[in-house]
Amino acid sequence: MPRRPFTVEEAVSELGRHAREENRAGMARFGIEVSSALGVPVTRVRAVGRNIEPSHQLALDLWESGIHEARILASIVDRPLWVDRAQMDRWAANFNSWDLCDQVCLNLFENCGPAEECIRDWSRDEREFVRRAAFSLMACRAVHLKSEPNQTFLAYLPIIEKYASDPRNFVRKAVNWALRQIGKRSPELHEPSLALARKLSGSSVRTERWIGKNAARELTSGAVLKRLSQGARK
Repeated sequence: MPRRPFTVEEAVSELGRHAREENRAGMARFGIEVSSALGVPVTRVRAVGRNIEPSHQLALDLWESGIHEARILASIVDRPLWVDRAQMDRWAANFNSWDLCDQVCLNLFENCGPAEECIRDWSRDEREFVRRAAFSLMACRAVHLKSEPNQTFLAYLPIIEKYASDPRNFVRKAVNWALRQIGKRSPELHEPSLALARKLSGSSVRTERWIGKNAARELTSGAVLKRLSQGARK
């Protein structure tokens, strides 16, 4: 089916057709903020997005609706070239749930021009989900930006170390996620990432120990070492 233009009312109505209260309850069990949620699975939001012609104005309108799934859809119908730093800051300020934060970073922000400066600025921000977004961006970019040089990701490691003591659940999990994804990206990044993980593992700070031990366990797993070894031989 070819994509076509949608109004914000049409897009929200289409999302509403797939809303289920049991989905909303399931989202809540996974720690997702559901006060503005319809109860539409992300897979279904993506399916709706595949039928919509990309539109920056529609993305802005969907975001302004305040509906949880509409905001995820906004990140699907928008395009990185249309997004400036002001928009990234506005949207990040509205993050109120880990899934919204991560979906926007994955679908849109990771390829936006200001992403690098956002990582550095947002990591210093005390708001929980803004700080999470910095580390979510690190993780997403480590996985998807195949041509980005290793130096970009090496520069993230001091930021990870600096904020590894943040005890808030949604921050520490994102810090851990970023460290693991950087360490799995290439043999050249594996060694310094594992060294940082082991350093954090020996910390007297509980959150740092958790991040370090969890990351070190994955980075020394047979599956990860085998994949890195195979990549090094190519």
